Amino acid sequence: MAERPKGFGLTAEIAGKSPSKYDTGLAKEAGEWIQKLTDFIPLGARSEEMQEWLKDGFVLCSLMNAIQPNAIPKFERQKMAFKQMENISKFLQAAVAYGVVVSDLFQTVDLYEGQNMPQVINGIHALSRKASSMGFIGPTIGGNLPDENKREFDDQQLREGQSIIGLQSGSNGGASQQGMTPYGRGRQLPQ
Repeated sequence: MAERPKGFGLTAEIAGKSPSKYDTGLAKEAGEWIQKLTDFIPLGARSEEMQEWLKDGFVLCSLMNAIQPNAIPKFERQKMAFKQMENISKFLQAAVAYGVVVSDLFQTVDLYEGQNMPQVINGIHALSRKASSMGFIGPTIGGNLPDENKREFDDQQLREGQSIIGLQSGSNGGASQQGMTPYGRGRQLPQ
């Protein structure tokens, strides 16, 4: 596959910030979690090591099947680039079908080309949080998703709330638009 140019302008700026967002502690935690569920041993916690380990998508598909059996019925370890990207895509589709929010996941090229490894690690953590909230019995990492806290108000409480002016509307401190003209004030010359 041909190498992409490094870019310039905003592309270069984003590419420069991405490595600083990568957290080896979170990556190590994600790698250990995947190992507990799939028995695949991570190569290391550095960005390049995680990318090489997960690049073919086989480990991720195995992870998804460990969380939800037969979520991805057919996948295999391949050397061909399009098959590897297809495995990653199958994992992402299964994660969305499982209930992981699309914005928490990554894109196929983020992993395959190593363009955004912090987002890949974030996606793995998001899958764990979702598994925890869905009642998955195995080990999980990170926190739990918050529970819904639906509020019920009766008609009297709703009417009382309409008569209150909240502090968020602020105060103008006595300022007014008196003396303002659409053209501003004229030039003030000394006398």
